[in-house]
Amino acid sequence: MSSNSPGKKGSVLDPQKLPKHVAIIMDGNGRWAKKRLLNRVKGHERGTEVVRDIVRACRDLGIPVLTLYAFSTENWNRPVMEVQALMSLLERFLSSEEKEMVENDIRFDTIGEIHRLPDRIKSKIQSVKASTHHNGALRLNLALSYGSRAEIVKMVRTLAGKVASGEMAIEDIDEAAVSAHLYTGSLPDPDLLIRTSGEMRISNFLLWQIAYSEIYITNTLWPDFGREEFMEILDAYQRRERRFGAVFAE
Repeated sequence: MSSNSPGKKGSVLDPQKLPKHVAIIMDGNGRWAKKRLLNRVKGHERGTEVVRDIVRACRDLGIPVLTLYAFSTENWNRPVMEVQALMSLLERFLSSEEKEMVENDIRFDTIGEIHRLPDRIKSKIQSVKASTHHNGALRLNLALSYGSRAEIVKMVRTLAGKVASGEMAIEDIDEAAVSAHLYTGSLPDPDLLIRTSGEMRISNFLLWQIAYSEIYITNTLWPDFGREEFMEILDAYQRRERRFGAVFAE
């Protein structure tokens, strides 16, 4: 990335201080559509265009990991027609973006209860994962059928099973072991968590992993979010002092 990448009001982003992992709660598609007297699905459709823009921005900047909260475990409770539309949008997105991911060294991955997705979606996910497996410029994670509490329960059961079988001693369970047995075990924790639409909650997303993430809430609805505001948030991130609980000498 060029050292003169623009931030807010003509400032420049320091490539050495960019987050290694950005996580985004993409919120506001439904409200965006409602404001325009459109079907909620139209908001989701517009939202996929923003995903494309932010993925490209991360690739251009050299940010190694981007995790997007695309579909939560709670989203299964939405109307059947909306869930079906979201699955179709996901399928179309993967089909349309696979070539670009291959050509731009982007590795596609997922976190969540993927087994709950329709068979055709699971098949497409596996296909895109396989075709992008060796890519390394950007790791794009979609959180699909994801809930952090369910993830933590799964981790606890796995560790308990290893202790019960003698594969692991209870004394070996520490923070590193917990992290290693989460969906994100091979990834750094998010440095920056962004939530759009102004809602002040985490919504069961990466509860363990964001313990020391910088959090940025924007009132912008996801379909109106874009590269320019993303750059401004990165600029704000670089101006924050990350202490991780410590106190620096004055």
